[in-house]
Amino acid sequence: MLQPLIALLYAGTQQSAHYSAASSGMFLLIIAIGIAGYIVQARLQSVFKKYSKVQFPGGLTGAQVAEKMLRDNNIHNVKVTHVAGHLTDHFNPQTMTVNLSDSVYNSTSVAAAAVAAHECGHAVQHARDYAPLTLRSQLVPVVQFASSAATWVILLGLVLLATTRNELVCWLGVAMIAMSAIFSLITLPVEYNASARALEWLESSRTMQGAQLVQAKEALGWAARTYLVAALGAIASVLYYVFLILGRRD
Repeated sequence: MLQPLIALLYAGTQQSAHYSAASSGMFLLIIAIGIAGYIVQARLQSVFKKYSKVQFPGGLTGAQVAEKMLRDNNIHNVKVTHVAGHLTDHFNPQTMTVNLSDSVYNSTSVAAAAVAAHECGHAVQHARDYAPLTLRSQLVPVVQFASSAATWVILLGLVLLATTRNELVCWLGVAMIAMSAIFSLITLPVEYNASARALEWLESSRTMQGAQLVQAKEALGWAARTYLVAALGAIASVLYYVFLILGRRD
């Protein structure tokens, strides 16, 4: 989210009025999205803290909820493990593990049950060959390389554009940034679908009902919004760099 600011400082004041205004507008949009992301994250933390104090009526820990959901979906090759941290929960398809954080693994709260079920939703996706999850997994190494190199490629491209008027390296950098945006977009259906699978199982298995199910839905809803904000930010970053490069032509 801070990369566009670095590029703005480097770009100088030689853009045309049209592209300068558009670029400035995109920069303001990125700031707005960054603020929205902060608000969503704060709300997620607040909701999780709130429902971490609401005891799960069945008395099951997050780990037990995960194990039950995996069994009910006839998944026996995935292990539920414990990882350090807060909300560091994730499903790892390479090690075939559902990794639950300190605040989820041994907790008997509604929030812990919801998070555990969500991560198992990813395991169910993997078992059912859910296409967006497969595609996202395949893109991981490409996106990791592209995101780490994109800033330097863009900066090098701006230097070459200023000295040789050659835009090729600039657009290569934009393509690298676009890979992160594509990854963020693919992540959206993966996360929303995992939550939908989790809530469907929690209800159909009668693991959670009534007010607790509504609370779980609220918690997972705020978690999903963090991915939505991230996707919007990634798209805005791509558009910013496009306007920045077009403006540097003049």
